[in-house]
Amino acid sequence: MAKEYKGFVKILLDQGVITDEQVTDAESLAVQTSKTVAITLVQLGYATEEEVMRSRATHNRMEYVDLTNVEIPEMVIELMPEAVARENTVLPIEQTDRGLKVLMSEPGDVDTIEKLRFILNRDVTVALATRSSIILAINRMYGQVEGESADSILQEFTDTAIDFTETVDDSGDGDGEDSQDGSAPIVRLVNLMIQEAVQLRASDIHIEPFEDRVRIRYRIDGVLHERDRLPKRQLGAIISRVKILASIDIAEKRREQDGRIKVNVGEKELDLRVSIIPTNMGQSGVLRLLDKDNIKIGIRQLGFSEDNYKVFNQLIRRPNGIILVTGPTGSGKTTTLYAAMNGLNRPDRKIITAEDPVEYYLPGINQVEVKHKIGLDFARIIRSMLRQAPNVILVGEMRDAETVSMGIQASLTGHLVFSTLHTNDAPTAITRMIDMGVPGYLVASSVVAILAQRLVRTICPKCRARYTPTESEIKESGVTEEQIAEATFMRGKGCNSCQKSGFRGRVGIYEMLMVDAKVREMIFANTPTNEIREYCMSQGMRTLYQDGLIKVCKGFTTFEEVYRVAKRTEQD
Repeated sequence: MAKEYKGFVKILLDQGVITDEQVTDAESLAVQTSKTVAITLVQLGYATEEEVMRSRATHNRMEYVDLTNVEIPEMVIELMPEAVARENTVLPIEQTDRGLKVLMSEPGDVDTIEKLRFILNRDVTVALATRSSIILAINRMYGQVEGESADSILQEFTDTAIDFTETVDDSGDGDGEDSQDGSAPIVRLVNLMIQEAVQLRASDIHIEPFEDRVRIRYRIDGVLHERDRLPKRQLGAIISRVKILASIDIAEKRREQDGRIKVNVGEKELDLRVSIIPTNMGQSGVLRLLDKDNIKIGIRQLGFSEDNYKVFNQLIRRPNGIILVTGPTGSGKTTTLYAAMNGLNRPDRKIITAEDPVEYYLPGINQVEVKHKIGLDFARIIRSMLRQAPNVILVGEMRDAETVSMGIQASLTGHLVFSTLHTNDAPTAITRMIDMGVPGYLVASSVVAILAQRLVRTICPKCRARYTPTESEIKESGVTEEQIAEATFMRGKGCNSCQKSGFRGRVGIYEMLMVDAKVREMIFANTPTNEIREYCMSQGMRTLYQDGLIKVCKGFTTFEEVYRVAKRTEQD
């Protein structure tokens, strides 16, 4: 005789989400692990957290809230202290006539409801949401970047006198064997740092030792923000934990060290590139967070204007030639090149890359990592690549004359070559290649286009609002009257979604130099860079600054952001 189920389990069975056998498995495991059937069903993968919570809400005749697209007013969030929200995993969602509606993940938790009524001195009504979505929403709504919050996620470690048993030398570099004796709090601390960095969309975590403290900073949208200050005694244990995760020798303290860490934060699978260097105050570490979602971006999402988008799409489909992307470190060159590779990656094309190091792994593309210790450098890899009969070659960086020469030879023998150079603008790339010792005629005959780029922060879509620039701002920027007539100037007021900064995300500004017959003649004649720039601008090339102003007028970013990354001088 079949067992008669009740409650939310019966609802899930009636909906066909789970089977009788799965319920039996879940009940058996729940008894063994002292967990609820609801949690066990999710852990076993028989039902999603959302399906379980919806059925529990239906059974208890309560409202279920999907927090995916819900924007909670800031005035409502301010009605509940962050410490209360985090401690009880609850979130205020709406102010009612009688008090406050809050989200919880446990419908029958009467003790917590009574506690909230006492602490908030308000009548509390309850709606249900999944625990994971509540935690994410708490981090999003209460998240602070500048370190103003007294309830910092790392506060318990900075305020509590936790002494980690370790051997600390005079330089504050205590990475001895004993540093892991009190590892549990440090393990948690490093995990929290990585988790918080992911939630705040940081690209780097900086662990920097000073005389009396350790500074933790996150780089968010290209700008560094100080997050916490830890006691100096914790430096050795933190660095040791990072080294262990990255499979780096913890006994080595005098040399620079590199490694990689693979972690899963929620549903995200991240690759962390670790760099450790010795400083006079101890070892300093930087963790670069490489998110695979970043390389799934298409060319359309890079931020090209319509005319540049069409030109770039035509360029990457050429049969041969060199396309250079230039800009300083952190200007988005790798993302642009990977977007181009994604656009070209088809079964009928063979693509090989030479990278130092391989940051992201692209399915369907042959990627080769530079290994200087065994003499496997860019030039040698390119030489070997040509024997593999590729259609497209990506060279991570044109670093020296030999690499440039090999790239040129590859392009002249019928290959399309992509690469990067560290120059401030597009015309300077030509001079840089010639300065490396490559003859001008080879540069002129192989390079078909140079794309210079920078990244500017975009205004937060949640708190953006129109504003009118002052006359002095207009005059200083050089915006024309025609542009002002059609412009929509925007600013971010600052909200919880953007951590009060007014910015969320970044977009590229570009300078596209096409090498036509006249430019080739100028390269042959060793013409100065400024004359090449003037000619290209007369042919319609927009400078980085001008492209930035267009994005300001369209309400994507601000004047200050463009000034931060591009100079107006000689670009008018």
